[in-house]
Amino acid sequence: MSGRPVRITVDGEPVAGIAGQSVAGVLLAAGRNSWRTTRSGAPRGVFCGIGVCFDCLLTVNDVPDVRACLRQAADGDEIRTQTREERV
Repeated sequence: MSGRPVRITVDGEPVAGIAGQSVAGVLLAAGRNSWRTTRSGAPRGVFCGIGVCFDCLLTVNDVPDVRACLRQAADGDEIRTQTREERV
């Protein structure tokens, strides 16, 4: 990692990270342990951390179902948390 700061927005709120961090890493460092809910309302965030499961899904730059553990955060990313109902 270069140590260069990146700024993303999560549900409209600015969050700072470091270039090379995964989106999940940025969210965890910002104190967010979950960012998606299941149909029952159960919170989900990182589970496996290697892209095998689908617990860390979110919407990045209007692209739904992005795995936060696999996607590197890029300066200016707009991220929205999502619910199971959004996957229509």
